[in-house]
Amino acid sequence: MTKTFKLVASSVLVALGVLLPMAFHLAGAAGSIFLPMHIPALLAGLLLGPYYGFCVGLLAPLISGLTTGMPPIPVLPVMAVELAIYGVVGGWLYRSRKQGIWLSLLAAMTAGRLAAAISAFALVRLFAVKINPLAFITGAVLTGLPGITVQLMLVPLLVRRLEATFRNK
Repeated sequence: MTKTFKLVASSVLVALGVLLPMAFHLAGAAGSIFLPMHIPALLAGLLLGPYYGFCVGLLAPLISGLTTGMPPIPVLPVMAVELAIYGVVGGWLYRSRKQGIWLSLLAAMTAGRLAAAISAFALVRLFAVKINPLAFITGAVLTGLPGITVQLMLVPLLVRRLEATFRNK
């Protein structure tokens, strides 16, 4: 893939990261359950590599937070870190280290959630934010189980299809 293609694809994925949660909210489905913003970040890392995955994962929640108020503060910085780590770890393992799609996806999802936990803890310690980091992360994982299931089913399928479609770009 050319650098121009990766830049355009990243822009589309950032836009999806902003628009998908809006569509879910308009349809009456909670974003905290289905985690629609996570999918573009995971796709960016797995399809475009760690640099673009990091950028999409970081920018999508920041732009969404600034333009729509979702995710709200204090969730915004935690989610930005989580999704950036998704992109970087998934891209590094799948693109740079040539690991399988499942290992790369599961490692990215695990590393992102660990980074979210550390970020939540740091917000409490450094800025006295009124959240319980353990309850926040446990709640996010338990509430997000339907979204995690969707990610595990949909992301590998999309990666394979898009790789085949854009093989020579």
